[in-house]
Amino acid sequence: MKARTPISRRAFTKTLALTPIGLAASTSALAQTASLPAQGKPAAKPPAPEPENYRRFHLDEADPFAGPLVFARNPAQPRLRPFALNEVQLDPGPLQQARDWNRGYLMRLPNDRLLHTFRLTAGLATSAEPLGGWEALQSELRGHFTGHYLSACALLYDATRDPAVKAKADALVAGIAECQAAIDNNGYVSAFPEEFFARLDRREKVWAPYYTLHKIMAGLLDMNTHAGNQQALDVLVKLAGWVDAWTASKPEAHMQDILNTEYGGMNDVLYNLAAVTGDDRWARAGDRFSKKIFFTPLALRRDELQGLHANTHQPQVIGAARRYELSSDERFADVARFFFATVAESRTYATGGSGNNEHWLTQPYRLGDEIDVSSHHQECCCAYNMMKLARHLYAWSGDTRFIEYYERNLLNHRLGTIEAETGHTSYFISLTPGAWKTTCTEDATFWCCTGTGAEEYAKLNDTIYYHDDNAICVNLFIPSSVDWTDRGIRLRQKTSFPESDHTSLTVESTPASAWTLRIRIPAWTTPANTVTLNGKPLDVAGTPGSYINIHRAWKAGDQVGFTMPMRITAEPLHGDRTRQAFLYGPVVLAGQFPKVDLEDRLERNQGPQMEEAPAIDVPWLQAKSADPADWIRRVSGEQLTFIVGGQPKAITLKPLNQSWERFAVYWSVSS
Repeated sequence: MKARTPISRRAFTKTLALTPIGLAASTSALAQTASLPAQGKPAAKPPAPEPENYRRFHLDEADPFAGPLVFARNPAQPRLRPFALNEVQLDPGPLQQARDWNRGYLMRLPNDRLLHTFRLTAGLATSAEPLGGWEALQSELRGHFTGHYLSACALLYDATRDPAVKAKADALVAGIAECQAAIDNNGYVSAFPEEFFARLDRREKVWAPYYTLHKIMAGLLDMNTHAGNQQALDVLVKLAGWVDAWTASKPEAHMQDILNTEYGGMNDVLYNLAAVTGDDRWARAGDRFSKKIFFTPLALRRDELQGLHANTHQPQVIGAARRYELSSDERFADVARFFFATVAESRTYATGGSGNNEHWLTQPYRLGDEIDVSSHHQECCCAYNMMKLARHLYAWSGDTRFIEYYERNLLNHRLGTIEAETGHTSYFISLTPGAWKTTCTEDATFWCCTGTGAEEYAKLNDTIYYHDDNAICVNLFIPSSVDWTDRGIRLRQKTSFPESDHTSLTVESTPASAWTLRIRIPAWTTPANTVTLNGKPLDVAGTPGSYINIHRAWKAGDQVGFTMPMRITAEPLHGDRTRQAFLYGPVVLAGQFPKVDLEDRLERNQGPQMEEAPAIDVPWLQAKSADPADWIRRVSGEQLTFIVGGQPKAITLKPLNQSWERFAVYWSVSS
């Protein structure tokens, strides 16, 4: 309420924090370009672009956010843009399967139950069976999941054009509009009374009313932008007017104090509303949610995250990124870039997640201390929000390292935390040896991570491909197709990655004019990667951690093959190099242990209660050489199954995302 690479994480954070725009130039310089005419012969590689001028704040500047914030619209121009969700289709594979499980869960939840507490607050009749957990009438966070639900349905409809999903979500919007009209209080609508905000204003104890309001507002906005629902925008504009009036009445010092109570991404949704409507009123309201005591050290590139609640602050940084995109105000870009850099570099586990008990508990690079505090690691909301932030930063720079981070989280953290068939999702993913995965219930939990999970699995097609004016970037290796309607280009990708190290890209339609296909060369592969065009090898190098560019006049039926050798690597835990995780390419491997004598109730908690479970013996590993590939071998004929050799007892490793028994990710290793 989340491999060794040619470029180290430590090097990444230094360059990312100190010269962020320069990253794009260095990536472009690294990218190997095959500029191919129709007959497929390489042309000369163009020169790398000159680095852009980039104004930075001086390290000795005391407080870049000292003065009042003044919003002036001056949109920053991204280097790359995502495709619309409906332009990318998932083909059969693990992502499509997870999306379909999630759809099933969304469609099983009745609208009248999702609206029950909204109607009670509005004084409208309701006989629905109440939901439980964080949506119960006794919960001060009630209504948050309904907002997530609207976002999930909007995203899923945009991705699939499923009319049943849209009809259900449209009816839910109409129900909220009815409640807003019944309350008739300057646009206010929520599942709890306005008195919660009076308590917030008096600085009395209350559980995050703006956090919940953000989810509702974001859901309404998503229903407008992704599902074309005009009523959702009408309700949202009225509600935003209430927020604007409430916040405008507070002196800045008092408003800054109010921001010490979790408020989700209120800045982000108001900036997004300003972008959609063209009305800067909403951006000015968004500025009131800039928590200066948090933003200032980040803008000055200081990690002061110890002790902070992770998921409270990540959405605020996403809002800072959005503020930069609308205004080109570099202070907000500094906040976003350094925050991502320090979390990704110094506070991230092998899976891509971070945090323990929802917090950052230590100084940077001290995960060896943090990991043992509890077994509740890596809140799933945190992975969701960090992946969203990575998308913003990638669009600004085009740097593949943001995609490396996204891929690591997607394959290990996200695909590993949705339960088959039910679509139930996790809160934490534990890294305590012998842990197991826990998931929500059908209608009695509704954690924050239940909501972000519903959104996540609705939009799994959102990062596979990006584009600029003349190039398609293939970022992720997932069976799918992309239809670039503006250019008349259709591309299909067939792959069984990561079971296989090969992907095939077929041009199904194309204009006569030349365009560029950019394929990510993952940092986790080797220089022995190969690219073929219509079955013939291309004589170009693919530097891991870059793109290879193929520029040519394409023909329908042209096929590009890409083979990216995968290898076993060991990744030590920050602060304790004796504990290591093992990866196959980007896939985190986990030791497998039977889930014996584990009571069913222990599988529905927010995380594994290790003290209540039978103990199991997770052995130390004896390293037989410095290269784990010498003593961890893949089992022939098995789906990504590995055996750790030379140990007193046989140990089997499988991908963490397939581990639904008890498992171990980090191992104590002796030489």
